[in-house]
Amino acid sequence: MYARDPWGGPMEINAADSATDDDRSRNLLDFDRAALSNSRPLDETQQSWLLGPGEQKKKKYVDLGCIIVSRKLFVWTVGSLLAAGFLAGLITLIVKTVPRHHHPHPPPDNYTLALHKGLMFFNAQRSGKLPRHNNVSWRGNSCMDDGKNADSPVIKDLVGGYYDAGDAIKFHFPKAFAMTMLSWSVLEYSAKYEVAGELNHVKEIIKWGTDYFLKTFNSTADTITELATQVGTGDTSKGTDPNDHYCWMRPEDIDYDRPVEMCHGCSDLAAEMAAALAAASIVFKDNKAYSQKLVHGARTLFKFSRDQRGRYSGGGTDASLFYNSSSYWDEFVWGGAWLYYATGNNTYLSLATTPGLAKHAGAFWGGPDYGVLSWDNKLAGAQVLLSRLRLFLSPGYPYEEILGTFHNQTSIIMCSYLPYFTSFNRTRGGLIQLNHGRPQPLQYVVNAAFLAALYSDYLDAADTPGWYCGPNFYSTEVLREFARTQINYILGKNPRKMSYVVGFGDHYPRHVHHRGASIPKNKIKYHCKGGWKWRDTSKPNPNTLVGAMVAGPDKHDGFHDVRINYNYTEPTLAGNAGLVAALVALSGESTGIDKNTIFSAVPPMFPIPPPPPAPWKP
Repeated sequence: MYARDPWGGPMEINAADSATDDDRSRNLLDFDRAALSNSRPLDETQQSWLLGPGEQKKKKYVDLGCIIVSRKLFVWTVGSLLAAGFLAGLITLIVKTVPRHHHPHPPPDNYTLALHKGLMFFNAQRSGKLPRHNNVSWRGNSCMDDGKNADSPVIKDLVGGYYDAGDAIKFHFPKAFAMTMLSWSVLEYSAKYEVAGELNHVKEIIKWGTDYFLKTFNSTADTITELATQVGTGDTSKGTDPNDHYCWMRPEDIDYDRPVEMCHGCSDLAAEMAAALAAASIVFKDNKAYSQKLVHGARTLFKFSRDQRGRYSGGGTDASLFYNSSSYWDEFVWGGAWLYYATGNNTYLSLATTPGLAKHAGAFWGGPDYGVLSWDNKLAGAQVLLSRLRLFLSPGYPYEEILGTFHNQTSIIMCSYLPYFTSFNRTRGGLIQLNHGRPQPLQYVVNAAFLAALYSDYLDAADTPGWYCGPNFYSTEVLREFARTQINYILGKNPRKMSYVVGFGDHYPRHVHHRGASIPKNKIKYHCKGGWKWRDTSKPNPNTLVGAMVAGPDKHDGFHDVRINYNYTEPTLAGNAGLVAALVALSGESTGIDKNTIFSAVPPMFPIPPPPPAPWKP
């Protein structure tokens, strides 16, 4: 038998190899020493075979009680922690000892400052039991019996809401428009309200209004036959009976009867109120129960507006003297659009985009007031609102034709606002005359400024740099500049250097046409005619109606700060709502809208494809 010699040569194994160890030792001595001396050196592996395993170093450990770790690892860990702590302390010492230059936040811009004040006006107009944080020291609880004498089996409580202007009448038509505008501004610019610290405030203002609207009809029913249109009266042509215009009293002191006007066919009011509730339901979508309550009320009101046709101000009502409605077709488009956004129900979108409805609303012809958004005519607002749908969701057939028309008409309206066109005159100071020189111009100006700023943000969000007016292309910045110049005029950049927002700047109206602001809170109750002395005095109002935007100057930039002339000095809810919307759109350093929140209830425009079929099995 043979085996390989581990030293490199063959080695025969035979029986002689069974000799004892002593014999083998002696035989080794007989080997040729020269042969051993000439053999090749052993490598490390071979030496290890001869020498066997060496003595290993014994590892050292540290017993920490709950765990045993290597001493080397323990030393490295402790050393690393000490070094890190030393480095952190050194850095902290350097940071604290080296002088630093503080960069404070930039002061709020004028639009943000005016926004704070503009919202305070709504606090001053609150009726009913006021919240503790109302923050208007000269106001208190008022008109706590409103609604008790209503000629209705359902409506007996109309406490709350807002007074419309310088009187104590609650006109529901312009109030509903005001709440819709505020909700719209929140849906588009909630981030800006948040930055300004006013988001919760404006939502409280909206909820104060919508809570009241839910009292004006049977909001738990699916079908109604009546709706409250106003509380209080202002017609003084029928005698000297005390009412809200004949008397000059603080709302807290009112002791005369305040009648409630009811309607059974008031499409314009019902559709506008439906728009207000629908828009607010999206604002409060995180409060599911309240949002659904608002949506249900909006559906009920809109159904009532469609079933019982008529103008709320028809038939010589008190409202026809102050807030006469020209038609209800624009409210159908406006209300239908808002209900679609609130519910996602295509029935409302189909209605809002019906060509016949748009035709009756005046969408296909011009006229002197075309493109003027107001408490009476919402067509311009509805067209912008539905252009949004086309820009961002592009629903296509069967809505594309009328949506495309609304989009084109919106572009024409924006062109009409620019100074290069002659649709509207301007005063020498630069104020656009949207009401063609008639009194109280500012309420229309602020609405146009809001639409212009908003539409420019729509185009920017759609990656569209501008739009065409005929052959000429204008950038979105042109629209924002129009909005800025108009609001700057209102805030004091005008020939009189007068701010038309009370409390903003140093030079603003001091004789505002407002009962509560003009009568001191001195624990003396001034009855109906007892307050006339405060109406007629030349002294400034004892109470500052912070944030109130007055009616504004005349067509020559003239302004008379006289309390009895309401065409100059009276503020309104609708006017201030437009002001707040325009201010928040222009406020802050950044531009941009919230593209998605308003569409939160809108389903996908195209059906989701079905899942693929299951694999075939034999």
